[in-house]
Amino acid sequence: MIFSTYSFIFIFLPIVFLGFRLLSHFKLHFWAKLWLVIASVYFYAQGSGSFTIIFIIDMCVNLMLGNLMIKSGNAGRNGLKRLLLAAGLTLNILFLGYYKYANFMIDNVNMITGQAYGLVNIVLPLGISFYTFQLIAYLVDSYRGTAKPTPAIDFFLFITFFPQLIVGPIVHHAEVLPQYQDNKQRLFNASNIMLGLFLFSIGCAKKIMLADPLTNYSQQFFANISAGDTLTAWLSSVGYTLSYYFDLSGYADMAIGLALLFNIRLPQNFNSPYKARNFREYWNRWHMTLSRFLSDYVFRSVYRKGKGSFNFYSAVMITFFVSGFWHGAGWEFVLWGVINGVFVCMSHFMYRKKWKLPFILAWVITFAGVVGTRILFVSDNLPHALEVMKMMFVWKEYGVGNAVYYQFLTFGAYHLYTIVLLAIAMIIAFFAPNSSEITKDFKPRYRYAFAAAFLLGISLTQMTSVSKFLYFQF
Repeated sequence: MIFSTYSFIFIFLPIVFLGFRLLSHFKLHFWAKLWLVIASVYFYAQGSGSFTIIFIIDMCVNLMLGNLMIKSGNAGRNGLKRLLLAAGLTLNILFLGYYKYANFMIDNVNMITGQAYGLVNIVLPLGISFYTFQLIAYLVDSYRGTAKPTPAIDFFLFITFFPQLIVGPIVHHAEVLPQYQDNKQRLFNASNIMLGLFLFSIGCAKKIMLADPLTNYSQQFFANISAGDTLTAWLSSVGYTLSYYFDLSGYADMAIGLALLFNIRLPQNFNSPYKARNFREYWNRWHMTLSRFLSDYVFRSVYRKGKGSFNFYSAVMITFFVSGFWHGAGWEFVLWGVINGVFVCMSHFMYRKKWKLPFILAWVITFAGVVGTRILFVSDNLPHALEVMKMMFVWKEYGVGNAVYYQFLTFGAYHLYTIVLLAIAMIIAFFAPNSSEITKDFKPRYRYAFAAAFLLGISLTQMTSVSKFLYFQF
């Protein structure tokens, strides 16, 4: 089920919201949470079918292992806790490995050995990469002694809560479990509802009005590069770069807004990443909950303070290797992660040396790197990415003098709609305040209501077809 569809907005959401409010009004708190869990599992089942049963079993096993570790105490992190943690991590990694990486491994075995082992017919379950990280964080914190015993209903709601179940934000148990256990969460909060609807309308407009048309245009070029030219390559590559931001940040806005309808505050996931002047800053602004998880559970597991620069840069590279592999089962994703890691290391090196480029130059270099890595990210493989990049610098097909101006004008007229959309997207991404800044110190005002109605109304007129979010494939 997709947020930006008529069935979700006019059927699923009103039923779930009214049911929750009715149960909360009569102080049936347990049943209100159970209602959300059932609704969330139903929401998940619409896209994952029979895997939903495995998903439920997986949650139960992780809850059991986590609570057993918590109850076993902290005495030297005894052998039982280590065994339970190993069992939990193995379970989650095997699940993720089978569903996401089995065919990748078979392909590589075939390539190395010359065999022709058949691929497995696997449909990637929705959200498995996201909720697996949440389960791993819970298990590791249970082992460390920083997690508390969790009632089953709260744990299930923590994992299944439908606004963040499929594409995040990746939620840490410590920031939402206390909210589920707070009696104030059941109270009717008009301000939260108005803020939630406002954020949802912003996210919906980002997705429908900007991300989808830019993605559709870019996908056509990437699917048939030979039919395009240099200007199309540039427009498509930059268009893909902007569409990914508005697609994923739009989903985050919708998720945060939907959660507020139930008085739950989810963490922010984006902070104007394309305003960054280096890759160190960029990754502190892009998909922030993923960066936080990787920092807490990968980087800090490798990095040892006082061990020197080699240890630090090695930890950064390992973290981005994991990030690349998490994003997709292909060597192009691994390479994407490694390149981002190199860029981040370079940024840290300059920061430590107190080298600072002029802002405009630093920003241009950073954004060029973002576009280049995005090309690699969306391409089928490395040769495909190199073909796109080569196409971007083949100018010999253009004339000189007045002829080149005519060609540019002709291209601009033919692709005017996409160019205007891209210009709007760039102005918003580079200069406008982001959703968090717009809603800081939010107080209900008529202008917010009018803006929400306008954005949602325009978006509704464009919901003639269902368009999946780009990160559903991860």
